[in-house]
Amino acid sequence: MVTSFQQRVYDLCSRVPVGRVTTYAEIARAMNTQAYQAVGGALNKNPFAPVVPCHRVVSAGGGIGGFATGCANKIELLEKEGVIVRDYAVVGFETKLFKLS
Repeated sequence: MVTSFQQRVYDLCSRVPVGRVTTYAEIARAMNTQAYQAVGGALNKNPFAPVVPCHRVVSAGGGIGGFATGCANKIELLEKEGVIVRDYAVVGFETKLFKLS
């Protein structure tokens, strides 16, 4: 069962276009909360992947962060969409960042 909090996270995550990323904090801000870790927890349990593209959500500084199926898989998915990752960080993070709020 998906909670209303999780559904809000998934709805916001679904707005991130191919080739862009957003952050856990950006999703939390768009939800009017500071529950960044709860956002990460919801994405870790995402039953709608890859339709809900949780691989497009990264840490605030552009670091890859975690991923339920492993960071290597997250990097592979991002790079297939044109997001370059080096040393577990998004290259050109500021230009790739999709702001939700």
